[in-house]
Amino acid sequence: MEFRRAGASGLHISTVAYGNFLTHGDKIDADRSTEIVRAAVDVGITTFDTADSYAGGAAEEVLGAALRGLPRDSFELSTKVFFALDDADPHPNSRGLSRKHVRESIDASLQRLGTDYLDVYIAHRFDPDVPLEEIIQGFADVVRAGKALYFGISEWPAEQIRLAAPIARELAVPIVLNQVQYSMLSRRAESDVVAACIESGIGLWAWSPLQQGVLTGKYLPGQQPPPGSRAVDTGRGSQLIRRWLTDDILAAVQKLGALAAELDVPLARLALAWVLGRTGVSGLIAGGARPEQVAQNVKAVELVIPSDVLVRIDEILVGVEPLPVGS
Repeated sequence: MEFRRAGASGLHISTVAYGNFLTHGDKIDADRSTEIVRAAVDVGITTFDTADSYAGGAAEEVLGAALRGLPRDSFELSTKVFFALDDADPHPNSRGLSRKHVRESIDASLQRLGTDYLDVYIAHRFDPDVPLEEIIQGFADVVRAGKALYFGISEWPAEQIRLAAPIARELAVPIVLNQVQYSMLSRRAESDVVAACIESGIGLWAWSPLQQGVLTGKYLPGQQPPPGSRAVDTGRGSQLIRRWLTDDILAAVQKLGALAAELDVPLARLALAWVLGRTGVSGLIAGGARPEQVAQNVKAVELVIPSDVLVRIDEILVGVEPLPVGS
């Protein structure tokens, strides 16, 4: 395993982290989840990511149970706050980044995870309804109370990153990581967010580096999705992946697969290695519904993509765009 610093901080994270969005507490039972987490540990993964809103809090509970018994200093743990655990909860303080919601959410997350502290506590989205100073002060409270060691963000706009970074430094809780959707197929962060993070000493932490599984090559243009895949799931996963299943995207992915075959590696490994090679990236978050998937993901750290192959990847993906959000 390779380790990198979380931005300009002293914290090191495994470049491949294990995340449990759409798996733990939802599709995979507790025993299977423990097996996968322990397989991740066996192949060198030390960093684990979740969120309080995943499966209404159940993902935190399952991950906490799977990590139980491991020395706390042997792994890094992060979770996130912003969304309500129950979408039907009408109370305005059950969501967002108010000081009240952050304080109450950290205590609940620690209890579900069965730990005394987090390594990184992450603002899951930017909250335009709360003053920026209050947001950062709320996370500073958490850090000063010893309930988290570092402060992170997820999917914040570049403008807000540039405004927040100096305030966070002034309060001695600098932002160390920004979780951002980043893959061969999703590169919008490169327009401004990457530069804002690098300027501010914030590491990019890429989520969905395989674009919900599209970059494994298992979805074929003009054909129905394979049985058991996320695209035929009745849950949220099928909604998220739908916009990436156009024939032009899938045709381009097949060309990427042929390129990976020339390198004698699976397409998924090429896609993960591509993310790890991008400027400013501290690491990536990958899931896995089976232990062998996790083991394969880790092999991406061994692959250095030749410069001519990087050029060919860009050429294959010119003009390839997903359907608009909500389509």
